[in-house]
Amino acid sequence: MGGVIQTPLTRRFDLRTPVVGAPMAGVAGGALARAVSAAGGLGMIGVGNAATPEFVAEQAALPAADELPFGVGLMAWVLADHPELLEATIAARPSLVSISFGDPAPFTGPLHEAGIAVATQVNTVADVERALAAGVDVLVAQGTEAGGHTGHRATLPLLQEVLALADRPVLAAGGIATGRGMAAALAAGAAGVWIGTPLLACPEALNSPAARARACAAAGEDTVLTRAFDVAQGLAWPERWPGRALVNDFSRTWHGREGALAGDAAARARVVEARATGDLDAAPLYAGEAIGLVTAERSAGDTVREMDAEAQRALRAAASLLD
Repeated sequence: MGGVIQTPLTRRFDLRTPVVGAPMAGVAGGALARAVSAAGGLGMIGVGNAATPEFVAEQAALPAADELPFGVGLMAWVLADHPELLEATIAARPSLVSISFGDPAPFTGPLHEAGIAVATQVNTVADVERALAAGVDVLVAQGTEAGGHTGHRATLPLLQEVLALADRPVLAAGGIATGRGMAAALAAGAAGVWIGTPLLACPEALNSPAARARACAAAGEDTVLTRAFDVAQGLAWPERWPGRALVNDFSRTWHGREGALAGDAAARARVVEARATGDLDAAPLYAGEAIGLVTAERSAGDTVREMDAEAQRALRAAASLLD
């Protein structure tokens, strides 16, 4: 039987499935966002610390050309020095903008004045309280299982605490890569799921074929939560948000030795060069603990549709437990 999962998220943004594609910088561009939205979810465009206003406009034009809803993900610690990224985002007219990794309060007002909903990822109870005070519209409970920069709390206990505190839609992020995982989050009370790792092997992504192949070959035990890559690149990422990436030669050598790494110019230069050349033995490939469930390259549309169908089957099966 077919059907539609309806939640406060799907109703607010007129979606056919409560799936949001995480705004992964360097991976989630306009083509990936368009594909996720065309499949009934809400695709997001990731804006990294080195992005330009031109990048925002070019990528946003792809889903906008098909009149699809889309979102943009910005980092609060970057916007402090690059307000032009917020201006370009507002000009692109997305349905949703996430302001994460810092205080969203300075940016919520301008976005609301432009008629744009605001989301923020939260990793602690203090983050939740700050987000609520800032007036954000959607909370994303991001567990440490998530790929990329994240906190230290596991998704399920964090999600339950956020749901107890929040009076607005809460999405679950971290460790969700199948319809079963999606159903579990919805059954717990989430209004939707925020997925990144399942989209790492999609041809619509901005990453390289080699990165997609590496993602497909990785096991769930092959990730590490580390600051080594940020230290090597001299990035101003706040220390409380390390990044979960696939283990490689560089992280095996330097994870836990970030103090020594800061003083080793040659080691730091290796990561910078690796990012430029696509050398995945030294460059970071951010991925979550659910990476073992990503086994083959497939389109974002198929990924979203399969998750939705499997979630519906799982929810129906769970309902039978009450008979």
